[in-house]
Amino acid sequence: MPTSSVLADLPLFPLHTVLFPDGLLPLKIFEARYLDMVRECLREEVPFGVLMLKSGGEVASPDEPSVPENVGCLAEIDQCDVETFGMLLIRARGTRRFRLLSHRVEASGLLVGMAEPIPDDIPLEGSDRLAKFGACAEVLERIISTIRERDADNLPFAEPFRLDDPAWVSNRLAEVLPIALRARQKLMELEDAGARIDVVHHYMQQHQLL
Repeated sequence: MPTSSVLADLPLFPLHTVLFPDGLLPLKIFEARYLDMVRECLREEVPFGVLMLKSGGEVASPDEPSVPENVGCLAEIDQCDVETFGMLLIRARGTRRFRLLSHRVEASGLLVGMAEPIPDDIPLEGSDRLAKFGACAEVLERIISTIRERDADNLPFAEPFRLDDPAWVSNRLAEVLPIALRARQKLMELEDAGARIDVVHHYMQQHQLL
């Protein structure tokens, strides 16, 4: 997808969560507007956009509209199961980030937006940041090994594990560390892998995880 292309009529799913590129997002879908959205995305093989809620609820009402953040992540559905009548269990995977240019509310209550894709992270540079990245990758490798020993069928990350990729490593650490939601959103918005490595490395130092 060229970075200059504009995404028109992008269906939006505002949530109390932050989705990162290559992140996994399991969802229970039961509201009519989102059931329709999922069916449309599956039929047309198109993504939807996940945005953290700035204010309002996940279930919007006329007196409390859902107000999303301006930066989110595209999500492609890679698993879909029917649990009970009127409910879908899906797993979506983050692909690339986008910046919301405008949005409107459909008659169904679904938010639909116009967005522009955000370029991939600026590559890592500098010996100091490379050293921090190495330390972060080692911590993440230990986390993956611990989770795998405890529950190999429910790893929170999709393979392949790209432990040599600063963007992948910093995104996965930002997902699993107990970071406040607003701070997690700011980490996702950073367009420099080194800056995100700096933050997660500092966090782990503060909390004696390194």
